Amino acid sequence: MDLGIKGRTALVCASSQGLGRGCAEALAAAGARVIVNGRDEAKLRRTANEIAAATGAEIVPVVTDVGTADGRAALLAAAGDVDILVNNNGGPPPADFRVLDHDRLLAGVEANMLTPIALIQAVIDGMMQRRFGRIVNITSGSVKMPNAGLDLSSGARLGLTGFVAGVARQVAHANVTINGLLPGSFDTARGTAIDQKRAGDGGITLEQARAERIAKVPARRLGTPQEFGAACAFLCSAQAGYITGQNLLIDGGAFPGVL
Repeated sequence: MDLGIKGRTALVCASSQGLGRGCAEALAAAGARVIVNGRDEAKLRRTANEIAAATGAEIVPVVTDVGTADGRAALLAAAGDVDILVNNNGGPPPADFRVLDHDRLLAGVEANMLTPIALIQAVIDGMMQRRFGRIVNITSGSVKMPNAGLDLSSGARLGLTGFVAGVARQVAHANVTINGLLPGSFDTARGTAIDQKRAGDGGITLEQARAERIAKVPARRLGTPQEFGAACAFLCSAQAGYITGQNLLIDGGAFPGVL
């Protein structure tokens, strides 16, 4: 399917690896010019080169921290007019809620709620003027099914989800959409880090912790960044203009509900 985004500019935050990279790859394959972002210069440039070689798309790497005002300014300067924004950022590490002091709470909210809102504020008027805009916020399956130990991540991402729900309805008339992608258990570095903590806390091996995580997924496997990216690319397509204000759970059937 031609997604109708060839030549569009896509800004994909935190995209040197994992789910962000999966989204960048899929958008590049659809013909978009993609700005990729990360803090590790060697890893980011390797990612940009690999995506460019595989797709032939223009890939612009920007080494910066999206969680800072200067970092966001650098991304926006490199991108120019942004047609597609994929908000993504690493979540806070697992922790018992009792140990989350004021500074750690603020850092989690800054990274996973305020940063994406700031980027949306920066690009949305231009999208409305050009009558095309696609915004996808990568949040978490914990928005619908909170996990103990990830309370700060769940809370900050729920805040973002609630904030943009009303915004999405204000801009839909201009062919600008805002949707969320809620990943469950995926084969990513963050998933491995969570497995490592569970292994340490439970006195089991990393392999056992991973197997326990997979056993909770009806699909009996972990998701891949590539299939996550494909879902993102569709939400960013010209054909998805009538989908807005929605939160798509991608979790292999783990959430035990119908809504």
